[in-house]
Amino acid sequence: MSKNTDEKSVSEKLKEKLFRSTKNGCYKVSEDEIKKADEFCEDYKDFLNKAKIEREATAYAIAAAEKAGFTEYDRTKTYSAGDRVYVNNRNQAVMLAVIGKNGTHNGVRLGIAHIDSPRLDLKPNPLYEANDLAMFKTHYYGGIKKYQWPTVPLALHGVIALKDGKCIDVNIGENDDDPCFCVTDLLPHLANEQMSKVMTKAFDGEQLNVLIGSRPFSRNEESENVKLNIMNILFEKYGITEDDFVSADLSMVPADKARDLGFDRSMIASYGHDDRVCAYPVMLAAINTDIPESTVITVLTDREEIGSDGNTGMRSTYMIDFIEDLAKADGEEVRHIMAKSTCLSADVSAAYDPTYSSAFETNNSAYINCGTVISKYTGSGGKYSTSDASAEYMAQVRRLLDDKKVLFQTCELGKVDGGGGGTIAKFVANLNADVVDLGVPVLSMHSPMEVVSKLDVYMTYRALYEFYNA
Repeated sequence: MSKNTDEKSVSEKLKEKLFRSTKNGCYKVSEDEIKKADEFCEDYKDFLNKAKIEREATAYAIAAAEKAGFTEYDRTKTYSAGDRVYVNNRNQAVMLAVIGKNGTHNGVRLGIAHIDSPRLDLKPNPLYEANDLAMFKTHYYGGIKKYQWPTVPLALHGVIALKDGKCIDVNIGENDDDPCFCVTDLLPHLANEQMSKVMTKAFDGEQLNVLIGSRPFSRNEESENVKLNIMNILFEKYGITEDDFVSADLSMVPADKARDLGFDRSMIASYGHDDRVCAYPVMLAAINTDIPESTVITVLTDREEIGSDGNTGMRSTYMIDFIEDLAKADGEEVRHIMAKSTCLSADVSAAYDPTYSSAFETNNSAYINCGTVISKYTGSGGKYSTSDASAEYMAQVRRLLDDKKVLFQTCELGKVDGGGGGTIAKFVANLNADVVDLGVPVLSMHSPMEVVSKLDVYMTYRALYEFYNA
């Protein structure tokens, strides 16, 4: 009996040495570390509530950066180690930089996250009346399951730009005394035809119309009297006419607040974790960095959910133009800087969901409470549309996180032929920098209410901070 016990002890020790640990991270970290994660996420929830669209996230980041001593970048000035600057790209993307002791000579350290999320954008001519109901026409933004959006309380966020140059910020539906809005759905008693359709056909994009009013402007029975009443309310509040919708960026987003989830309050339920759950940690990592060895640059970018096109997306040249300015100031060329640069593309991955286990390959899935996730590649099928991090760079990142006792795991995005998705890592890799995806595993990704673990959020922050300060 004692011999078997001894043999088991030896084998268990050998397993600990040779096998990859898959235990819940809560078994691996101290109670103090879990407490720090909970405290960190209180401010993160505030960020979620205040930054539901990219313009709000940009404004939040700039305000936080300025409070921490960052100033707007001026390419005519000379900067020294420890100087802190930001670049505002059209109020929809922002970069934070801390100048390092070695400047850009040894490359820069990049942390990049996106601040846009799936939503319902208003069309350029959105307002109409049908059967005495006022509605907004929408064009959905990003990858959504359309059936998830009807009957969800919605809030209107964005900006209206007037011809005289004035911009009006809009935020209706978030305060307790605000009205909310919604997309309606068909009652089950009359939905036999609808419910017989496959999910992709049950709702059409043109059916995602938002209900915004029902009372007429006056008792005179005239056409479009309800529409007139809504337009008059908007005119009295904002001074706008229907033509002003043409020069507006307005979005309908879920109106609910970020909330703790579970009896143990270990998780956060909220709209927009993808990818603000990585944007907030990488922003804080830059703000909390003192004087790094190499210059660090945080990029909070736009348009990732629709392919990163446009002048505020990662296919734009705004990041590389900024790095080129820094390189010139150091007497370097940007191509040489990028070849020596490293990047953590801070983006989410799918968390394993036991309810939908058939979509996942268990050996290569990310799990809630197991730490930040490193994804060597994303893409779909035969690794299409992805960057594949080199073995050497993966080893470098592993070594850093292990040395700093940052809890991490690795994963793929579901089964090989189950679908797939991409990140902005490939656009950085195309600039000849070493890059790998690192971020938070998310349940119910791209839905109006996503779920993350507080411990995973905090470990993502720690990973990014240690990367900047290595």
